[in-house]
Amino acid sequence: MDEQVTHSEDREQQAAVSRLLLYYLNAPLSAGCRLLGVLPALGAVRIAVHAGDDADGITFLYEIPHDVVAPAYIPGILRTTLAGTQLYSSDAIGDVMGMTLIRLHPERITPAPESEPDRALGVLRALSDPGDDEDPFLIGFLMRGEGLLRLYVRHPDGTGVIGADIRLTDALTALIASLPSLVEEEQRHRSSPDDPHCDLLVDLTDW
Repeated sequence: MDEQVTHSEDREQQAAVSRLLLYYLNAPLSAGCRLLGVLPALGAVRIAVHAGDDADGITFLYEIPHDVVAPAYIPGILRTTLAGTQLYSSDAIGDVMGMTLIRLHPERITPAPESEPDRALGVLRALSDPGDDEDPFLIGFLMRGEGLLRLYVRHPDGTGVIGADIRLTDALTALIASLPSLVEEEQRHRSSPDDPHCDLLVDLTDW
């Protein structure tokens, strides 16, 4: 491997994409398509996807350059790519390790929207820090249907659990960042007579 592949920025991008795509080891990227791996390359990441049956299918290696797209958009770019027939120029196609290499131009691809489980996974990843295991903020969660997610988080005083209801929209970054302070606002606290898993409820569905 070229030593430039180990450049720190490449490593950071590579690690971020790998984390994002771990979920798809147990869920299809698209109908009939499953993730086989995430491989490092010079200035890019290569994503191995098997399309079709195990015996008769084809494995593609999609190369996505780091400098034109943030890691968060890559799952959507893959969903768009895999959802329909794509045309590629001959210089965009090659062969690596027995896989058909396809160099994508993500700036020309509109990422497919995230599914509800994908958005929920993004929220839960953002709020889960393995380093906080001794004093965790996120304790549990419940998918409630109709785009709603209940998060069970530590009460600010450490003595109980707050259930925080959020809506899984496409714009969750600001809410995730503000969540620890929002659940501390006592004017938002409500009793939770129907949920024995928390002491208080906070409704953030319209935030």
